[in-house]
Amino acid sequence: MSSETFAAPAARNQTDVYAVHGADPEVLAYAMAKYSRSALSMRESLKEIGAQRAEQFLNTFYFQYGHRSIADLAHVAFAVERLSLLAAIVLVDEQRWDGQERSTRYQNFLKSGWYLPDFGADSRGARLYTETVEGLFAAYQRTSAAVLELLRRKVARPEEMKPEAYERTLKARAFDVARYLLPLATNTSLGQIVNARTLETQISRLLSHRAAEIRDLGMKLRNAATCAAWNVGAQAGQTFVDGLAALGTEAAGSLSAEAAQLLTREVRTAPTLVKYAEPNEYLIRSRAELEQAARELLGRLSSHTPARAVVDLVERTETLEVELAATLLYSASHLSYRQIRDVVAEWSEARIEEIIELGLRHRGKHDEALRAFKAGAALRFDILMDIGGFRDMHRHRRCVQILQEFTAEHGYETPGSGDLGGDVDILAEAGIEADYRGAVEGAHRASAQIALGEAPEAEMSALYLLPLATRIRGLFKMDFAEAQYIAELRSAPAGHFSYRRVAWEMFKAVERQHPALAKHIRVTDFRQAIDLLQR
Repeated sequence: MSSETFAAPAARNQTDVYAVHGADPEVLAYAMAKYSRSALSMRESLKEIGAQRAEQFLNTFYFQYGHRSIADLAHVAFAVERLSLLAAIVLVDEQRWDGQERSTRYQNFLKSGWYLPDFGADSRGARLYTETVEGLFAAYQRTSAAVLELLRRKVARPEEMKPEAYERTLKARAFDVARYLLPLATNTSLGQIVNARTLETQISRLLSHRAAEIRDLGMKLRNAATCAAWNVGAQAGQTFVDGLAALGTEAAGSLSAEAAQLLTREVRTAPTLVKYAEPNEYLIRSRAELEQAARELLGRLSSHTPARAVVDLVERTETLEVELAATLLYSASHLSYRQIRDVVAEWSEARIEEIIELGLRHRGKHDEALRAFKAGAALRFDILMDIGGFRDMHRHRRCVQILQEFTAEHGYETPGSGDLGGDVDILAEAGIEADYRGAVEGAHRASAQIALGEAPEAEMSALYLLPLATRIRGLFKMDFAEAQYIAELRSAPAGHFSYRRVAWEMFKAVERQHPALAKHIRVTDFRQAIDLLQR
């Protein structure tokens, strides 16, 4: 072949890497999507693309052709403030989610306020609800103060430690105990950065929820994405524009007008990609039918049996079909996975197929299958723990989490001997055990009364009264690497004693079933005394 047959490239080994800032999320998504359809560089694409062209492109390829991966390229930041802990847990229940929430360890939640559902004409219910929340906050304040005083007596300050650092560390440990008393009604705040596809499914899921606050949150998220965003640089930009205008020259006036348009323009972060997000009929109808099936087929079982293990690593003995059916029913009940799995395993293939079909019957053209269909993981941990500790475990998104609805049916956790290291019996030595138990049990009783009341959405309103001490059940499915990661991270001495116990029990469960693998997990023994000043 002649060397003249083809031309040598003009340049070699000239990879160009640059960060991009200032483009609207949907415009940037369009520019990135053009890599598959155009030879233009990112700089060239962004120069020629405006918001209107981006909207036209997305309307065609996203909605008509179903190229949903385009929405993965548009990332949007949100501040979500003054929502209840209950709503926050529902909001962040996404496998693709990045964000941070107010910490119950480093902030005093007495100043947060709390959510009040609509009680309509049920004034007695509203009064009971208010009294219960205020009682829990008062107990929270008493508990944090009593535990802090106990720790001051028990833990000496090292000479090299500054007094303010010592006090701050002990307060954090006291909040670790007091947080058990915070009701799900407690207000929190969080920030999230999500891509538009996750945002669309998140909004749809929120709009499909039974709680009015959470449906309203879905509408507010959709409005925040489609309406004008808060521009962090607008004030500085306006100051600059005003300065140019003050110069008084014709050139400055012309520049001022251009600068005003550029610096103070209205930005809508995702006006196209989430505008059609609506309540998801697939979720709503599947949830109702699965709950009915669970009541009819599993009603004879009691959630009080077998004994409430903190962690149950359910060995794999069933077929994939049995796992799918059992997981679907688990998501609609308060029973343990082992209980359900053992019952379902005895059913005929036809009945198992009926349950699976229930989970898919109402699936629309663009709906992902329910999370319960993410089956086949090697390790399945059925975890029963307090809601407060669960909120930390909830952050582990490399596993599949199948969560049951909140209930007082599983009882509650009580900080006890050894939870803060050594042989310290926290509540007893602080003199507040009876106070703690009275507050939690009183809240559970009030919640049961509210659920039977006449308020709109009475059952959902009742859930807001459940303190974080209340136990919740969740099925965590994962591979060995994730089990190793959780056990190592969450068993560390600086962590909260609630999830440290869970991480230790996860390790012990792996050790019993897979001893050759467990030796590779660098776990910290939860039973050993810790330095309470270590953070």
